[in-house]
Amino acid sequence: MFLFTLILCFIVSVIITPLVKKFAFFIGATDRPNQRKVHQSIMPRLGGLAIIISFMLGIFLMRPENPSLLPILIGCLIITVTGFLDDMLELPAKYKLIGQLAAACVVVFWGNLQVAFINLPFGAQLQFGLLSIPFTIIWIVGITNAINLIDGLDGLAAGVSSIALISISGMAIIQGYFIVATIGLIVLASTLGFLIYNFHPASIFMGDTGALFLGFMISVLSLMGFKNVTFISFVIPVIILAVPISDTFFAILRRIIHKKPLGAPDKQHLHHCMLRIGFSHRQTVLLIYAMSAFFGLVAVIYSQARIGGALVLIALIILFIEIIAEKIGLVGRDYRPILNILQTLKTSTAKK
Repeated sequence: MFLFTLILCFIVSVIITPLVKKFAFFIGATDRPNQRKVHQSIMPRLGGLAIIISFMLGIFLMRPENPSLLPILIGCLIITVTGFLDDMLELPAKYKLIGQLAAACVVVFWGNLQVAFINLPFGAQLQFGLLSIPFTIIWIVGITNAINLIDGLDGLAAGVSSIALISISGMAIIQGYFIVATIGLIVLASTLGFLIYNFHPASIFMGDTGALFLGFMISVLSLMGFKNVTFISFVIPVIILAVPISDTFFAILRRIIHKKPLGAPDKQHLHHCMLRIGFSHRQTVLLIYAMSAFFGLVAVIYSQARIGGALVLIALIILFIEIIAEKIGLVGRDYRPILNILQTLKTSTAKK
């Protein structure tokens, strides 16, 4: 029954995406080219509706039992309405944030989905106390926006989200969180059906309707699968989502360094930088897919590591991300602290 549901979600997504495309044109939910956009022609948005409709069908057929499911679905409805209105009217950032906060609050307060504590290495425990609620809300809103920010090339957000869903579902199965795996795979099947039309050259964009939905679901599923456990387990979703999280982090850092508003749009995200240094549209997307898959694999290795190995692995991951960011100019061409140190060491060694 489960396999049949996944296949059905995929097929339904494939069938209704062209219908959503016609609907988007009919109501005027289109994306026009500008100096920040990569595409050169008017494109229909709202593609995320196909993902959401297929997902809801899968949930209706499987009916997974979990006390948090109804609040999650209500949160999905709020985030879908927010994305839909943005695709139609291009809402100001503050109104989009209000919608995201409302969806997060429903899950946190009604669904009681909160990160109350984390067991740290060497027997210590970090209790969040009153900070549990804001921490969880920040996580949901942060990941939701991280997925939205990487939605800049054909198939990029859908593909990265699919890889993250595979990783989260796989880890959930390993740890025995089958409800998380069930919901995650339903979202995955629905997303893959849409990706057929969204991969380069795309005929439809998922829009904020899809990007916010996928970000919201990934953030919630990662909390369901890894909350209130060990430090090692809690870091797993951070590693799985390393690409969108690091892109968002460096976007914030970039705006702080250049004294620009945090909400100011720019053309210096990961995919923009890779296009600028010479990669084609398709190559850029596939390379970022590869990065996402790499971090998914690292998360699996990390989950099996002991404390010492896990901490070393975290340090290596951070160093790797920082060097890549400096190499491609993710913060700016003059931001090269680690590379400058390595160059200095290389020069001093050569003189000896």
